[in-house]
Amino acid sequence: GPPKQIQLQVKGPDAVVLTQWANKIAAEVRKVPGAADIGLSTKGEKPELEVKIDRELASTLGLSAGSIAMALRPAFAGVDVGDWVDPTGETRDVTVRLVPDARMRASDLRAMPIVVSAPGGAPITMPLGQIAQINESYGPAQIDHLDRHRVITVGANTRDRPLSAVVADIMVRVNQLEKPSAEYEVTQGGETESQTEVFGQILGSLAIAILLMYMILVVQFGSFLDPVPIMASLPLSLIGVMLALLVTGTTLNLMSMIGVILLMGIVAKNAILLIDFAIWSEEKGMDRHEALIEAGGVRLRPIMMTTFAIVAGMIPTALGFGEGAEFRAPLGRAVIGGVITSTFLTLLVIPTFYDILAGWREAFFKRVLHQRAPHTPHPVLEPAGD
Repeated sequence: GPPKQIQLQVKGPDAVVLTQWANKIAAEVRKVPGAADIGLSTKGEKPELEVKIDRELASTLGLSAGSIAMALRPAFAGVDVGDWVDPTGETRDVTVRLVPDARMRASDLRAMPIVVSAPGGAPITMPLGQIAQINESYGPAQIDHLDRHRVITVGANTRDRPLSAVVADIMVRVNQLEKPSAEYEVTQGGETESQTEVFGQILGSLAIAILLMYMILVVQFGSFLDPVPIMASLPLSLIGVMLALLVTGTTLNLMSMIGVILLMGIVAKNAILLIDFAIWSEEKGMDRHEALIEAGGVRLRPIMMTTFAIVAGMIPTALGFGEGAEFRAPLGRAVIGGVITSTFLTLLVIPTFYDILAGWREAFFKRVLHQRAPHTPHPVLEPAGD
């Protein structure tokens, strides 16, 4: 089936210990609300025959693990001994292999003859049981490796809860379990790993987007301080994003994060319209407070028009119609929430913030100019003589 959303990669050297530990982890995952379809990559256990070679004895007889494995090959995998043309004239491959009964029991395997080349004499045969221990046991139906370690993946899907919340609960439980030894570790794979990676990249993109926006505004306004109130509109939009996701029961995922990047460009526009008009009015000689009030009145109509246009355009995406709607919907919801709240907050917060900053700047320059002004001695008034 398809890979599961949550994949815990359990790594370690010993197969038996690893299986036991993976089963313990799977049992903990089953206790977490929201975790469903829990399973192991080993696909259960199957009976197996384990051959442990006495390395010291085998080497004195001139046998390596490889030569013993090759001797066992005809019994289990079989060997190709040539072709056979059947009565119909069709050529068929001929493979020699022991019958299933003869390769099912440890006692039969112990009696299997192994050819040993005796020094200076004819080759002799001896049963495998003399140079190896053969035991019946159970082993994984499938063995996986990752980073040169044996790995068992504990997989699970999520139900009725966000992926990040389920994973957080799982990791709390897993970290409380005692490790068999330091060589054993649990890492996250699947959607959790890719989500962490993608979120990191998206946050990087967001930071670059904000930096570029600030730099462009600095060039356009010819000031490092004037764009700061405009940049303040960005966090205001995040309030709306979180509220919209909360109300609609949507998680902060890949698409809602892309929506946030989109918002950075959209919401700054309202603040630019306001501040630019206010600065323009101020330059014409108007008082700062009056300029801000006038900017709010004059620019209200275009701000509201663009807000309604964006919200209307995003409604079909947010409602989630058509193929892949569930994937796209968080983008629309994040944008709608962010645009609505930032529009109302921008009209109130940004002019206030601009006014405070401009006031600070004026006070700072007055103080600096006052300190740098040349000191002129006051005239001394002498009493008039009699």
